[in-house]
Amino acid sequence: MRKVFILIESDGREITEFPTVRRMLSAIKMAVAEQTSQPTSVEVVAANYFLSEDGILSHSQGQTFSQLQEIICCPLTLSLPDNLSLPFERIIKACRDVTGLRQQLAQQMQVAIGDGCFWLPIVLTAKGPLYGEVITIAEEYNGKKLPENLLICDFSYYQPYHLSDALRQPLYQMAYNLLQSLSAPPATYLVQFGVQTSDICFDRLWPFPTAPALASVGVQQPDLFTCHWYCLTAQPILDLTIMPIVK
Repeated sequence: MRKVFILIESDGREITEFPTVRRMLSAIKMAVAEQTSQPTSVEVVAANYFLSEDGILSHSQGQTFSQLQEIICCPLTLSLPDNLSLPFERIIKACRDVTGLRQQLAQQMQVAIGDGCFWLPIVLTAKGPLYGEVITIAEEYNGKKLPENLLICDFSYYQPYHLSDALRQPLYQMAYNLLQSLSAPPATYLVQFGVQTSDICFDRLWPFPTAPALASVGVQQPDLFTCHWYCLTAQPILDLTIMPIVK
């Protein structure tokens, strides 16, 4: 049986009690349930309890490591222990170093740096990137500095947000160059950015569908959580489509 571990924050708080986290977990679990052709079990695990093969086995209902046909780890947190070895470890470590990543873009790509309340979804498949429509936050928070941890905030997010072609093209180019420089593996990414006068400014990169991706559920087909599951399981994604509003 295939086993999916969704790794979440483990900082002593009951993170799953927050509404945003509950909605994210529901979305990724639904994606697994609806887009899986083989028996698959899903378990939500605090990242700091998932440290070794023994740690995996403690969550595997008595099966030995060899009896598990396939283990898929789906981190939804940047706070992974340093001694946790996962395929996404390198990209997550790079994204966790927000200051370092900003400096890298400023020095290597001459990109402006600043706080942002917009997110560009990029579904990076084995055949290349698919760019989703921009996501933004509720208007009352627009332009304000957001908290570091969006998971504990019950914000509302919206997709699509119209971005002019003059901003869209340099944003796509910056995002593509960034993922190339990080040798990013297939996954759903969110580039958080702002707009200063007429320029894009880079804020940070999320290597999984975090809170703003909830805006895509029921709006984009497939939604960003389903896209992430497709990427983790090497399933093809042909296009990202905004569904028409039914009146």
